[in-house]
Amino acid sequence: MSKLENVLRNKARLLEKFKAAGKAAVGGRERLPPGQHRVTNFPVLDLGVHPPFDPATWRFTVEGDVEQPLSLSWDEFRALPKAEQVSDFHCVTTWSQYDLRWGGVKFRTILERVRPKSGAAYLIQSCADGYTTNLPLAELQGDDILLAYELEGQPLPLEHGGPMRLLVPHLYAWKSAKFLTGLRFQQRDAPGFWEVRGYHDVGDPWNEERFR
Repeated sequence: MSKLENVLRNKARLLEKFKAAGKAAVGGRERLPPGQHRVTNFPVLDLGVHPPFDPATWRFTVEGDVEQPLSLSWDEFRALPKAEQVSDFHCVTTWSQYDLRWGGVKFRTILERVRPKSGAAYLIQSCADGYTTNLPLAELQGDDILLAYELEGQPLPLEHGGPMRLLVPHLYAWKSAKFLTGLRFQQRDAPGFWEVRGYHDVGDPWNEERFR
């Protein structure tokens, strides 16, 4: 084995140890946020309502402070450019699961189509079960924000928010709304289901932003 090959092998071993220790690949931040524990069974948590999905009647709307509102059927939504990614998932109830494989439409694709107006600062998510949640648009600029309709190569199961949910990997998962049917861009904040009950408006796991 050459000296270069030996160096590369040692680097690969160190990287695997680094990952196993739970370190994030970027910035040296702990991969597992404080107060969380790792699971491998992807628990199901919701409001207890699993709205039926009919692809013939399902619609996804984007409205509010945008230049070009959208109203898409299921086939039209699925025709948008598809992206795949592997992301961790952090629930406010203190569990985290690593390396879930998702497929869907990048949020940036929606941004490019609707063109939010200059005053738009917040996004309100609306869902088929009546759930809502709010987010500052500043939290939705990353390339890993996804409108997910696949999980592990299969259609997103109903219990995990199918047919489509928002995925915001760097925030607690109550901000990744299940059964998503609408987005509204607006100038003023509007706390959603959990936020009016005292939950944080952003929900950063590494800052333990569970409650206000």
